[in-house]
Amino acid sequence: MRANGRPFKARIGANESSFGPSPKAVEAMCVAAPEVWMYGDSECHDLRLALAAHHGVTPAHISVGEGIDGLLGLLVRMMVAPGDPVVTSDGAYPTFNYHVAGFGGVLHKVPYRDDHEDPGALLVRAEEVGAKLLYFCNPDNPMGTWHSARVVERMVKALPDATLLVLDEAYIDAAPAGTAPDINPDNPSVIRMRTFSKLYGLAGLRVGYAIGAPELIAMFDRIRNHFGMGRIAQAGALAALHDQGWLTHVQTELAAAKARIGQIAAQNGLYALPSATSFVALDTGRDGAFAKALVDALMARDVFVRMPFVAPQNRCIRVSAGPQAAMDAFESALPSALAEISGKS
Repeated sequence: MRANGRPFKARIGANESSFGPSPKAVEAMCVAAPEVWMYGDSECHDLRLALAAHHGVTPAHISVGEGIDGLLGLLVRMMVAPGDPVVTSDGAYPTFNYHVAGFGGVLHKVPYRDDHEDPGALLVRAEEVGAKLLYFCNPDNPMGTWHSARVVERMVKALPDATLLVLDEAYIDAAPAGTAPDINPDNPSVIRMRTFSKLYGLAGLRVGYAIGAPELIAMFDRIRNHFGMGRIAQAGALAALHDQGWLTHVQTELAAAKARIGQIAAQNGLYALPSATSFVALDTGRDGAFAKALVDALMARDVFVRMPFVAPQNRCIRVSAGPQAAMDAFESALPSALAEISGKS
């Protein structure tokens, strides 16, 4: 928006939920607003209690933090010393990599396989280097692809003894049944990351949480910002969690919007990868330079999208599902953007 000097017609690049938060969450935040002169509960007691009930665990299995990004930073700080090996996929969520680099860890990457994370290759590399952490996003960002729960469960069983699996499930609420694995919450080899930033529509609040063995979760209390979660954020997340009807509504809207993105793509000679997330990766059939030109051409038409950064996945653009007006703007802008860059290539 600042680059163009005018508002976007469609902000469909950051994987936010432009369907918005639960009205009950908005009401709860408004009620909490006059009390912001007080710090928020440093233990996030009510939210942790509700999350524990929601997931069938105890509050000791839950740590709440400033989005998954914040929790990843704390986890890396806790687990990775300078020189320690960490394994991830080449082109996977970059913020995790920034944390590892910032605390002196050494990243070891494996390529995607058929536009999916490659669990077998990740496990082999983790064994080879003695990885402290193995980062695995399911469903995946930036491709939107996913593995079944059975694959993830087998992955957990095959972990090297000294490796902690960081299972990023930011998009699990958008995934089909059979994606979320059945993992013993007391398993010390796995930590799961969830968020209110995606389908719950609270990206601007920065509320995420980790699910893990109590011994691991307790370590967060030694280093976390104990007043990092404000009163409004806690109230909004708690009300959103309690309004599962709104989440179901968003899931329905999301499915329709993703189907429409696929239709728009097909009408313009692009291919929509199957997606278990809140966005769709569209294969341009060309290369990264072409995809970047398309992102720029859409931006010039006030439509904000993004793209993966590593070849060959960077042949795609990534389009967040949104309400009808946003999809209309994308449908209107895409043909002329493609025509413009095709004429230059």
